[in-house]
Amino acid sequence: MSEATGASCEHETHGYIDHKDDLLKRLRRAEGQVRGVHRMVENDEYCIDILTQVSAATKALERVALALLDDHLAHCVASAAAEGGEVAAEKLHEASAAIARLVR
Repeated sequence: MSEATGASCEHETHGYIDHKDDLLKRLRRAEGQVRGVHRMVENDEYCIDILTQVSAATKALERVALALLDDHLAHCVASAAAEGGEVAAEKLHEASAAIARLVR
């Protein structure tokens, strides 16, 4: 079962728990940027200015995704790799699929 379907690490906590406040801060920033894009469209602002704001929001979300991926690799995948076998193969495949989604 993959993380996308609700599976988790075999740990009590997720790998990002030590960085949760930072992730929430980054998500609030991205949320504010998306609201800004919405206002800009409502106010009929210049397309290039809107695209610049969309790019900033996208980058903010990418930073969140990369931080989560880094924590997942360091926490869940490393633990599964140490265990070996099918668990390791599944976590590596899961991480590889997540990376592929990020770079599309």
